[in-house]
Amino acid sequence: MIPNENVKTFPLKEVPHYKVHGRTDRSQELLPLFWNGSAIEVNVPGSELWIDIDVDFDVHEPWVCCAVNGAIMSRQMLMPGSYSLCLFRGMNPENVKNVQFIRELQAMSEDDACRILIRGLRADGDFLPIPERKFKLEFVGDSITSGEGTYGAKKEEDWIPMFMSASRNYAFLTAQALDAEARLISQGGWGVLCGWDNNPHHNIPTYYTQICGLAGGPVNEALGAQKDNPFSEWQPDAVIVNLGTNDCSAFSQPEWSDPESGETFRQHLNEDGSFHADDLARFEQAVVDFLYVIRRNNPSAYIVWTYGMLGYRLSLAIADAINAFRSKTGDIKTFFLQLPNTTEETVGSHAHPGSASHKRAAKVLTEYLQELLNA
Repeated sequence: MIPNENVKTFPLKEVPHYKVHGRTDRSQELLPLFWNGSAIEVNVPGSELWIDIDVDFDVHEPWVCCAVNGAIMSRQMLMPGSYSLCLFRGMNPENVKNVQFIRELQAMSEDDACRILIRGLRADGDFLPIPERKFKLEFVGDSITSGEGTYGAKKEEDWIPMFMSASRNYAFLTAQALDAEARLISQGGWGVLCGWDNNPHHNIPTYYTQICGLAGGPVNEALGAQKDNPFSEWQPDAVIVNLGTNDCSAFSQPEWSDPESGETFRQHLNEDGSFHADDLARFEQAVVDFLYVIRRNNPSAYIVWTYGMLGYRLSLAIADAINAFRSKTGDIKTFFLQLPNTTEETVGSHAHPGSASHKRAAKVLTEYLQELLNA
């Protein structure tokens, strides 16, 4: 390859204009991309653009994609090391390209070594200002919001990063349709009260107020993952929650126990298959408690709790919890929206919603938010 002698190297702190998407600690020398959908965005003319990154993992390799002028142009897994990736080359140097380098993989609570750090950029053009988008949207969820199942054949049963995608899920598609900046906070298998296996520590609300509290270990702590999230610096127009699917699964699972502490936890079904009343009330209270947390940190945002892409069994319980919250607080900006269930035609890999299911959900959610936000 003939080298382009006009390409200059810019440490990230020296890039005059760029936008960071997703919760992170901007004070770091290297920029961490903690969550799925986290990204760096630039507007740049020139013929080529490179990104310098540091990557590591023990088990789950991170995946990324690159969007040029809104179109996904590449998608790949990243191997450990410090290196450069070419995001585009050979393009018309006079034209300004909008480029996003996006983390596809969710934050990996089971792999403390999994990380992507951005060192800087290399380009043969100037970095130009990036206009603000019309709205800011925050999405909070589980494997559905992590885009699990949006890649891969229907028969695939492996739980691996390759089948997860931030750029194909309903959150990304909704944000695109509304010209919105999006932040995603999601973890496969987790719920609002407990995880699918009744693990009470696998709940999103515990970590919601941190930058990325479920990213453990000393390295992530040094990168700022456990810091309090600076909510005042980024206030969404709407917070969209998509939790409850794993809480529903927990009712059908055996008791969870911690062999070291002896702690146990279980949500129960009655003999006739109905939800045990006390356990259902415990779930509903968890929904109410989380709504208080969301509202306290996002005082002006609409809150839309969505549910239904993998079944409707807890729809009534979630709606009842939201109504209880509204009644107690007088909060008239909190709503429930049922999304289309996944079918045999729209299912993806690992028995999760496929790309077609996410497109259907995004259409329903986009239309709802358009009316809510007067878009």
